[in-house]
Amino acid sequence: MPGDWRGLLAWQTQAQQNERIALVMTVDGAIGPATGDYFERGLRQAEARDAEIVVVQMDTPGGLDASMRSMIRAMLSSTVPVAIYVSPSGARAASAGTYLLYGSHVAAMAPSTHLGSATPVQMGGGGFPGMEDRDGEGDARAEEGGAGEDDEAGQEADGDGTNDEAADTEGAAPADTRRRGETAMERKVLEDAVYYIRGLAERHGRNADWAEEAVREAVNLTAREALELNVIDVVASDIEDLLAQLDGREVVMERGTRTLVTAELVIERFDPDWRTRLLQVITNPNVAYFLMIIGFYGLIFELSSPGSLVPGTIGVISLLLALFAFQLLPINYAGLALILVGLGLIVGEALMPSFGILGMGGIVAFVIGSVMLMDADNLTVSLPMIGGIALLSAGLMLWVITRLVRLRRRPARSGMEHLIGSQAVVLEDFPQRGHVRLGGERWNARSPVALRRGQTVRVAAVEGLTLVVEPERPAP
Repeated sequence: MPGDWRGLLAWQTQAQQNERIALVMTVDGAIGPATGDYFERGLRQAEARDAEIVVVQMDTPGGLDASMRSMIRAMLSSTVPVAIYVSPSGARAASAGTYLLYGSHVAAMAPSTHLGSATPVQMGGGGFPGMEDRDGEGDARAEEGGAGEDDEAGQEADGDGTNDEAADTEGAAPADTRRRGETAMERKVLEDAVYYIRGLAERHGRNADWAEEAVREAVNLTAREALELNVIDVVASDIEDLLAQLDGREVVMERGTRTLVTAELVIERFDPDWRTRLLQVITNPNVAYFLMIIGFYGLIFELSSPGSLVPGTIGVISLLLALFAFQLLPINYAGLALILVGLGLIVGEALMPSFGILGMGGIVAFVIGSVMLMDADNLTVSLPMIGGIALLSAGLMLWVITRLVRLRRRPARSGMEHLIGSQAVVLEDFPQRGHVRLGGERWNARSPVALRRGQTVRVAAVEGLTLVVEPERPAP
């Protein structure tokens, strides 16, 4: 019987390995560092599972340029074909989503979806400064030019026949009205985006002219219009319909072409985990901006009032998270920096007790940094280890704080207060004033009653360098 079970398990394992799968991922929301990390982990999972194709269900308003380009680089170098599928109905692939569609091996959309508006804009929106003014000036110039040409035509008609000049005017090439930006920086960003998306379109044989128009003029297309203009490859109602239409299609890979075999594939989902969702919250533009403001003000308050600790601790952690959210720090560097800051704060708590302020901040930074470095597909920092170390650090800090509270409640062991209640020995007989020995030292003493040599007394009070003593027990 045990041999039969082992054989059955081996057969199931072999069947799973031979199973042909389509790995389905979900990108819902703005494109950012968390999305890029999730996408790249999904591609590695697909390669490890030897998937036939990766289908990315996407609904995005756009996102960060750096994250988008990182995803496209990973997609172009992937050994597994990637199909970007804008779905469900009502979804969109705006801005960065349009670039991702053009960079994918298969561009697909569901009915009642759209793409476009691929003009690069500054953080916070608004487009390039001055573009609206430029458009208005262009309209004004066009109106002025039209009026001038009419006047000139009228003069030529009334004159003695300078029709050659009119013919030259009519045959002149039309002015280039394409949007190019006002400043050198605007032109650099716009032209870079134009030729980037044109390169992607030419690689996969898609409509490069419309791609340029989507970047320069922010135009949009519905799914049906995009299919007719050769912007996308497929319009599919669901994933099963998509896989059925892709069967036998040839796609361009990094090395040559590949014919897709997508019939009867088993759909396996790779949805965002809690780590990805947490990082998506942090990289939300509104949250990132708020973290940046908290970080700056925290450092300002700490520098203006050194020793406060609370604003400085919160400020450092918030600023590192904001730098990660704005793609100024890669996820691995941000995670490592937070771990180092966390360890530094925990050590600072041990060297400079702050009643838990530095310690708690250190634990928070350590845990967030460790979560950033977690990767379920490669060498990992496992969640149980992170939780164990965090609990151990929290327990150690709680023990230190408890010990500090107990020490504060204990009686003083130095200074004059330490002497009260101590026992001393009378050195000679005296009625009211004399000398006693306390802790190996000879002290002046005063007593309301007569004392005898060798008698043990208790210190009741300290008056300067004189001890007020009382009999502890009768003299022998």
